[in-house]
Amino acid sequence: MIYKRLENAIEDIDALIELTSKDIADIKEAKHENLSMRLADKERLISSFEQKKALLNSELSNLVNSHDGKPMEEILTSNESDALEIFKDKLSILKNINKEYAKFVATISEFYNSLIDKMFTLEGDGYEKNRLRSAAIFSVSA
Repeated sequence: MIYKRLENAIEDIDALIELTSKDIADIKEAKHENLSMRLADKERLISSFEQKKALLNSELSNLVNSHDGKPMEEILTSNESDALEIFKDKLSILKNINKEYAKFVATISEFYNSLIDKMFTLEGDGYEKNRLRSAAIFSVSA
């Protein structure tokens, strides 16, 4: 059962890696509408992965507890151990690709924020957040 749970979790990780790679490629090409189209799929996959990981954690804990706390390496079959290593490797790949994705998102966010700051005059009064002055959006000369 552990092997099957690992396989299912790995499938979700692979799908998340693929979608995030597509997101990065679309960001590079300024195809931002594609990102929003994939958002629901990513949210569904993340939720699915979290559920599968929770079940896997529970099953692994029960297995270790039923074997008087022996190390997992001694309890798991070779297939399960191999799948666990693949699971760890895939998680590492996902972590790295998410870091790359986050860098792009932060850069784009900073760009748009600076663009808004240049386009619209903001006023601040001490501790309150900056807000647009009433005449800052458009002024018309007649």
